[in-house]
Amino acid sequence: MATSRAEIMRSSLLPAPRSAFPRSRSVAIGFSVPGVLNRNHRQHQRMRRRSSNPGVVVAAISEEAAVKVAVEKKAAPAPAPAKTKARAALTVRRKSKEDFKDTIAGHLDALADMIGRNIVLELISTDVDPKMKRVMRSGEVAVRDWCEKRGVKGEHVVYTAEFMVDVAAFGEPGAITVANRHQREFFLESIVVEGFPCGPIHFSCNSWVQSTKDLSSKRVFFTNKPYLPSETPPGIRELRQKELKDLRGDGKGIRKSSDRIYDYATYNDLGNPDKGFELARPTLGGEKIPYPRRCRTGRPPMDTHMLAESRIEKPHPIYVPRDEAFEELKQGAFSAGRLRAVLHSLIPSLIASISADTQDFQGFHHIDNLYKEGLKLKLGLQEHLFKKIPLVQKIQESSEGMLRYDTPKILSKDKFAWLRDDEFARQTVAGINPVNIERLKVFPPVSKLDPAVYGPPESAITEAHIAGHLNGLTVQQAMDEAKLFILDYHDSYLPFLDRINAIDGRKAYGTRTIFYLNPLGTLKPVVIELTLPPVQPGGPRTSMVLTPPCDATTHWLWMLGKAHVCSNDAGIHQLVNHWLRTHANMEPFILAAHRQMSTMHPVFKLLHPHMRYTLEINALARQSLINAEGVIESCFTPGPVCMEISASYYRTHWRLDQEGLPADLIRRGVAEEDPTQPHGLKLLIEDYPYANDGMLLWSTIRSWVESYVGLYYPDAARVRSDPELQAWYHESVHVGHADLRSAPWWSPLSTPDDLVALLTTLIWLASAQHAALNFGQYPLGGYVPSRPPLMRRLLPDPARDPVEYETFLANPHRFFLAAMPGVLEATKFMAVVDTLSTHSPDEEYLGEERQQAAAWTSDAAAQVAFKKFSAEVRRAEKEIERRNADPARSNRCGAGVLPYELLAPSSPPGVTCRGVPNSISI
Repeated sequence: MATSRAEIMRSSLLPAPRSAFPRSRSVAIGFSVPGVLNRNHRQHQRMRRRSSNPGVVVAAISEEAAVKVAVEKKAAPAPAPAKTKARAALTVRRKSKEDFKDTIAGHLDALADMIGRNIVLELISTDVDPKMKRVMRSGEVAVRDWCEKRGVKGEHVVYTAEFMVDVAAFGEPGAITVANRHQREFFLESIVVEGFPCGPIHFSCNSWVQSTKDLSSKRVFFTNKPYLPSETPPGIRELRQKELKDLRGDGKGIRKSSDRIYDYATYNDLGNPDKGFELARPTLGGEKIPYPRRCRTGRPPMDTHMLAESRIEKPHPIYVPRDEAFEELKQGAFSAGRLRAVLHSLIPSLIASISADTQDFQGFHHIDNLYKEGLKLKLGLQEHLFKKIPLVQKIQESSEGMLRYDTPKILSKDKFAWLRDDEFARQTVAGINPVNIERLKVFPPVSKLDPAVYGPPESAITEAHIAGHLNGLTVQQAMDEAKLFILDYHDSYLPFLDRINAIDGRKAYGTRTIFYLNPLGTLKPVVIELTLPPVQPGGPRTSMVLTPPCDATTHWLWMLGKAHVCSNDAGIHQLVNHWLRTHANMEPFILAAHRQMSTMHPVFKLLHPHMRYTLEINALARQSLINAEGVIESCFTPGPVCMEISASYYRTHWRLDQEGLPADLIRRGVAEEDPTQPHGLKLLIEDYPYANDGMLLWSTIRSWVESYVGLYYPDAARVRSDPELQAWYHESVHVGHADLRSAPWWSPLSTPDDLVALLTTLIWLASAQHAALNFGQYPLGGYVPSRPPLMRRLLPDPARDPVEYETFLANPHRFFLAAMPGVLEATKFMAVVDTLSTHSPDEEYLGEERQQAAAWTSDAAAQVAFKKFSAEVRRAEKEIERRNADPARSNRCGAGVLPYELLAPSSPPGVTCRGVPNSISI
């Protein structure tokens, strides 16, 4: 015989190599003669048990039996499909701390589970039944052990369910539905199904599953296998579309906290005119004031303004889609930070409420006491307060530890560094706002504002002001050699100064500061211009030009001038670079991604970690940070016009095509394209820590995105023909950024290169750019005199106010502190930026190895590419460490100089001044 009976038996009875079942079950599945399967199954199992060698499969069928089967096969009726068990394991994350209400609800759900009100699952095949022409479903099964595991301790609990499925006919599962018949929601992390020939099937859920009393439809979760829309298997094609339709909603009604609907609205909820006309704020978004869109909540309008959305004040939650809300660990850390902020500002707030006088710091040592003794022992104000509110003393005693501020990192190595000009200049390239320094190309600087309104455009700075500070160069020579740079906030502030300076206790200029790049590679300030708007439209502007000091009086004027520059810088940093260019401009892309791209879409899978918590933190910002009389208005000089400054930049300057790091550096003139240089750029300020480290991470991100995109989009036709991808980009532009949709600079999305550029920019903004602008706020800006967010006095001018000038001459130290924020503003600002600079314990960092590499995608090539990306990020971190120890890099290494670590990818929890989370999560 060509083939022995033993070989025939072995070929039909041995289990398939990839089978997930035990061998005893695989034998029944693998047998190729259906007529024999049921008849001889028990005999086969008995003979396997008798075998002395369990690894050997013993033939259970004689030749005679085989012949008999062959004869009977013609007459035997078709057998019923052979169904086998497939096991599902559900990982559910429980709350670590349950209140009484949660405990009772949990017991009620356990009881309900016993009488059939349970969690029900159903598998959906990727295939369509060839005969019935409909989607194949496994039939519903209940999770079996919910009640029994009610008392199990631990954050994660695994529950099971078993399906009886004809796996050969069913094909590969592509989705699973979950119906929650309990009374309350639960957080489903993942489902793993075993028992199919393809091996374990992963469903990465990470979602709240609502009770059917709140959401009647079943939840649908797709496997972690990525599919472009054109490649979607027929069995789950309709489900893919239905899920997206459900997430888009119908644009109507008030959103409930349990909803999962992503939609758009304008920023019409920042004001509160129902409380007073002074709290009215203009709507941001629309033809009049262009602005990005935010997540729609559907709240009813104000009583006094039908176009303004009614407010929800803390502690009541503001709507975001359910899965965008903070998870328990993050919420706990954020709430603790918020409580600490409340306690930090409690006593100054109480003092302000019972005293009409603004409380000034009486000396620098009183500011130092905030970090030593804390609020109780500072300023000698406690007796004044305690006599009127004795309860406050008890509050302080019980909260003494929490009322002390941590010493900002900026003071840790050199307490007096902030007084020096070189440190003032170093902050422009290695500080909290290193993204505004530009190359000076025109001298004197020229305004772009309308001269009919704001007067002649030329600056008051002349060559005589700076000629002595250029190491013998003329101004033209210094510009030609790329030695002059500028911080120019003139045009950003000037249109708003009349309104700002009319506010009691708020004073500002439009500032310009020119820096010279000395031969050592560090910057030094050579002139500051402080400008006020003309008294009459088109008239001359009032400008004060300051140069480095030469005596005591000019020293204090120079100090006050630098403080005003820092105040301008702090406002632009917070309102434009931080809030607008990262938080607000990412939100439309996140909303559109959820509305237009399935979770199966490979681009959604790539972006998903970079969208975590952003909608929630933006909603909280609208509730208490950027709203009328919120933290930003209270603590920053522009006050009520803060968000109008932000919107003005969006209208006149923001361009997505220039938000990527290389394009931004080139736009500002601090870099030039040079293919011979690392990353293809030559930095004109070679020791520019933000740009040096930023390009390292930018290149790493771009390489990862190129590798990933190449797996799914080998050519332009694939990009252009992807309906979900194109709908996402189109909606992001035409709805999310509707006010700028006609701008000519929007890049097309036609080729893989277009897609790589777009995705790299978005990931950069969500991760590294936000980290560079956010996590140094307290460590580098928590010492208020070094970087005052608010100024209360203009510079003394003997012509304008001789009495004030005499006061300044008599006590410049007290005048300087009186120009700074008062105790209330300073402590409130410090408390908030401390919270905003804090890493949560559940932070997910750029390139961090994922605990379950197979959970986010089943694509092995994508997993390999991500591991390579992770290794590159780790190498970048080591390179940053090396740079911080290089004495040739004076802007990050030297006596008393802080290392630049804001772009070092990893970080422990807390305020660390380092770490690059994947997303804008704080």
